[in-house]
Amino acid sequence: MEPEKRVNKKQKDTLFKRINNWLHLWLGLASGIIVFIVCLTGCIWVFNEEITSILEPESKVAYQAKPVLTPAALMGIANVAYPDMIPSYANYQQGKVINLALRKPGKFVRGGGGVLLKIHPYSGEIISKEVTKRGKPDFFRFILNGHRALWLPYDIGRPIVNYATLIFVFLLITGLIWWYPKKWNKSTREKSFKIKWGASFKRVNLDLHNVLGFYSLLFLLAVALTGMVFGISWFSNGLYWVTTGGEKAAEFRRLSSDSLQRANAKDPKVAMDLLWKKVIAENPRSMGFYCNFPDTATAAATIGITVYPTAGQFYNSRSYTFDQYTLKPIIRKDPYSVPYEKAGFGQKLRKMNYDIHIGAILGLPGKMLAFLASLIGASLPITGFLVWWGKRNKKNRKKTEGCPEKQTTDRKQPWAKAPAISVQ
Repeated sequence: MEPEKRVNKKQKDTLFKRINNWLHLWLGLASGIIVFIVCLTGCIWVFNEEITSILEPESKVAYQAKPVLTPAALMGIANVAYPDMIPSYANYQQGKVINLALRKPGKFVRGGGGVLLKIHPYSGEIISKEVTKRGKPDFFRFILNGHRALWLPYDIGRPIVNYATLIFVFLLITGLIWWYPKKWNKSTREKSFKIKWGASFKRVNLDLHNVLGFYSLLFLLAVALTGMVFGISWFSNGLYWVTTGGEKAAEFRRLSSDSLQRANAKDPKVAMDLLWKKVIAENPRSMGFYCNFPDTATAAATIGITVYPTAGQFYNSRSYTFDQYTLKPIIRKDPYSVPYEKAGFGQKLRKMNYDIHIGAILGLPGKMLAFLASLIGASLPITGFLVWWGKRNKKNRKKTEGCPEKQTTDRKQPWAKAPAISVQ
């Protein structure tokens, strides 16, 4: 009678529910390791700035009511400290040092090594020097490489992460369907919303998977969907089309300078000063910046300057691209080039994508939520696997107990413990 009861119980679930549960189980097992790595590295990356500030207290600088060093001044400091290297980029946030990256002249090579200078934004003093060797990233760059591509070659690892994230979104939805009780009563409410800490390990593990998964669902969806915007073009374009009311996202194209005007190029320091003054005049209250310097080794390279009006936030940034020879602005059509206050809803949402992804859109509380959600996301493959493994072993034990032949072979014979009889 007992096997028949189990069959009848399974038949109570609809075909849709059985398919949903099957997909949730096997897609979860297939993508579990990837989801674990991406979520764990993500929750570490969320607080990379705060952790770096704690580990490097010298990088904090008190605000002073005067202009920070211009990019041209930074170029001068770099030339004195490392005359055989050229500036690559500089970034600054109010309350911190300026990070100035240097590299060897010639064609840019990703991960090719160089020097990172931390410079006092007002005095120009070099606070620290960090030599980066080719192929040996620092800790947070290592974490980011794992988050983006599982430490595999980018062309291989990136698509794996992108579509594992898509599967994770599907798992969240199928998990919600599986979690939803057939009937709402006191017992189902307690199982659905509370963790029974005093129960057995299996019950606590099941509650951790179901209850924590439910509470973190919306946050994990926000993190996963914004992550897909970075990596899956059809999803990114489709979301932009929907949120802008039918606008097509401008295709990314690498902007280039007019190399025919190379003979008329100004001195790089002069060029940077002119462009810097122009940008600051339009954004006098900016609290941070990012800029890449003229690359004379690459004829088509441009100069880019981005300013951040609000410290710690990136969505309301303003980006500029200039021809490195004529210094004329190169018009961009992507959402990030539109000033935040002039952007439409879809463009604002796209500009906020990174801030939503790491929780910075809500400041420190938002980052804490993103951290906790990512940590729970990393735990779900573990608790889910343990649930499956426990049920699998339980079924195997029941099959063994239900087989008479197996019982007689496994159990010790009743006469095995009888005292030996000696025959004289």
